[in-house]
Amino acid sequence: MRLLIAHHLDNALRSIRSSRVRSFLTMLGVTIGVASVTAILSLSSGANKIIDHQISDLGGNIIVIRPGPTTDPLNNLYRGQLQRDYFAGTLTENDLTEISKLPNIKTISPIMMLSGAIKANNSAKSDSMIVATTPEFNKITDLEIHEGQFLENGISSDTVVIGSDLSRGIFNSDSAVGRKLTIRNQAFTVIGALEKTDTPVNYNLIDTDNAAFINLSVGKKLNQDVIQIQQINVVAQSTNDFDKLISDIERTLQKEHSGEKDFSILTGQKISQPTNRFFYTITGFITAIAAISLVVGGIGIMNIMLVTVAERTREIGIRKALGASNRDIMWQFLIESLLISLIGGALGYDLGYLIALITSNALTFNPVMSWDIALVALAISILMGVVFGLYPAIRAARKDPIESLHEYD
Repeated sequence: MRLLIAHHLDNALRSIRSSRVRSFLTMLGVTIGVASVTAILSLSSGANKIIDHQISDLGGNIIVIRPGPTTDPLNNLYRGQLQRDYFAGTLTENDLTEISKLPNIKTISPIMMLSGAIKANNSAKSDSMIVATTPEFNKITDLEIHEGQFLENGISSDTVVIGSDLSRGIFNSDSAVGRKLTIRNQAFTVIGALEKTDTPVNYNLIDTDNAAFINLSVGKKLNQDVIQIQQINVVAQSTNDFDKLISDIERTLQKEHSGEKDFSILTGQKISQPTNRFFYTITGFITAIAAISLVVGGIGIMNIMLVTVAERTREIGIRKALGASNRDIMWQFLIESLLISLIGGALGYDLGYLIALITSNALTFNPVMSWDIALVALAISILMGVVFGLYPAIRAARKDPIESLHEYD
């Protein structure tokens, strides 16, 4: 059996070599499809890995509270609610106060998002994030300060800390400390500028490079004296009573929300799950589009194999006359189809990572190379070779030897 398979492989290689251009064009569809899937999976895995590492670095004593129940991000995306739910939080100032009273809490910090243009001199940025929070935010997130300082208790409330891209966007400089800007027509003095980060994707859902951080009390005034919180980060004093603290937070919030569980309490890797699921959802959509090129490539394989069967009809007749069975003929052409698909898949796998590496230069994270992605590329190649090569192989196996021998007489 091994000798027969080796013989079929040798025949397949000779057939591919004898018509190099035609074989290459046939492989091209598979190559493009596999390259697309490989690039998409490696880039999305790279983005997810960033958040997973951030959570791991925080240790096992952080709790993240977000508004709304944990739902499938595909439904949120379909309903157009992902961003709306984030900005229309159900967490209130009273929730923050009551949670702060619980035992075993080391640090607690809220995140309140505001919309509005940030202006300085004749420059303005309307796509930046305005984040109202407390000094404890930096103790949890550990932002790197380029110059100046972060928000602190006891200093003027009309102060702001800005990200590096925002600083360059409105001041044309990385040196922003001491300069003035306005948020919702209120003047602020810059007391700190953040170091540019290589990973703006984070579990806080804040692009710190384009963010302006102000005190929570000032954010309340800018929002008609209402604090509407989008996230609360809690660091436990110790992990000994960690589960009890989670239960206490859930009980406290349900009491404040009249028994409604319109919030999510996330710990460990669950903190990154909503973001990761969103990435996977987007990846799924793009992969579905890339699958079109795989179908086109598969049709190309079927087409070329049908042509090959037609061209080698006499050869099939001779082989059958010499004792080859239908099964032998079927395997001969199926192995050739598989070989074309596997070579195209291998080229696509390499091309996909090359595309991912080039694309990552414009992004803030590196693509991931893993066995999982390699296995996906291999599985796609095998599946295409079998599915689209099976019909031509069966058609070749069913040819009548006498008619095959007389076809070109």
